[in-house]
Amino acid sequence: MKKVNIPYILKYESHKCHTMNLYIDFASQRLRVDNYRGNIASIVTRAEEVAIDHSLSKIIIKAKEGDWRQLVSNGYQLEGIIEGYFSGSDAYFMTYYLSDDRRISKYWKKEDKIIKSVTELSDHEQNQTLPSGYTIRLATKEDASSLAKLYHLVFPSYPTPMNEENYIGKVIDEGTIFYIVEWKNEIVSAASAEVNTDDHNAEMTDCATLPEHRKHGFMKVLITELEKRLIKQNIYCSYSLARAQSFGMNAVFWKLGYRYNGRLTKNCEIFGELEDMNLWVKKLDATHVDKS
Repeated sequence: MKKVNIPYILKYESHKCHTMNLYIDFASQRLRVDNYRGNIASIVTRAEEVAIDHSLSKIIIKAKEGDWRQLVSNGYQLEGIIEGYFSGSDAYFMTYYLSDDRRISKYWKKEDKIIKSVTELSDHEQNQTLPSGYTIRLATKEDASSLAKLYHLVFPSYPTPMNEENYIGKVIDEGTIFYIVEWKNEIVSAASAEVNTDDHNAEMTDCATLPEHRKHGFMKVLITELEKRLIKQNIYCSYSLARAQSFGMNAVFWKLGYRYNGRLTKNCEIFGELEDMNLWVKKLDATHVDKS
């Protein structure tokens, strides 16, 4: 029988001492606790049980203000902060490693140099315009097949199955927003905002451009359009995880007013290996974005 590849499981657990939403990520060998209530000691114990049961090597808990210090006492470490993540309250990315190999990054100093170079750039971005022949628009579910083709061409491997039409259609139905740039009726660049309506935040993600069209800087245009759309939906906390070795993507977020708020070690499986990811955060300001 052919083995079925299941990239992740979303799971809600309720125990007498706690409740929590789990993201069991097989592709990146990690467990993420996205939201929780109850006894922290009980949550820590259960998270480790789940990680061991599924042979995962990293646990991430998006901790609340009153809990991160107790997690430090339980062997967790702070890798990043998202201001305003929980409907205006901050989230603390607390991580725990189940192996020494997962804990150690061999590119850390190189990535420090990239961040230093990025933050020495001007942090002001002029208004972007599309070159002649290119158009930008909000994607619909009918674009799922073309988006899947784009992601398949750009990413040989990725944390989520973005090369599958049905998956993209599903996330659009669930509220993820995609903006696309087209050239000769072909999608050549795209980015998305994964909207969390419960906590009123959004993750900028799935940024991809075909190599022959990258010189035009489409990501700045796409992310700006996504920000306008989020403000219309009363979402004011925007964040993103950018590949720590990508000067270009980190520069995009810096120039658009995002703040570097930490680095997550060996966080995502991209291009066949676990990569460090830089955390960028921005408070969207409705007074500076046209809501028309």
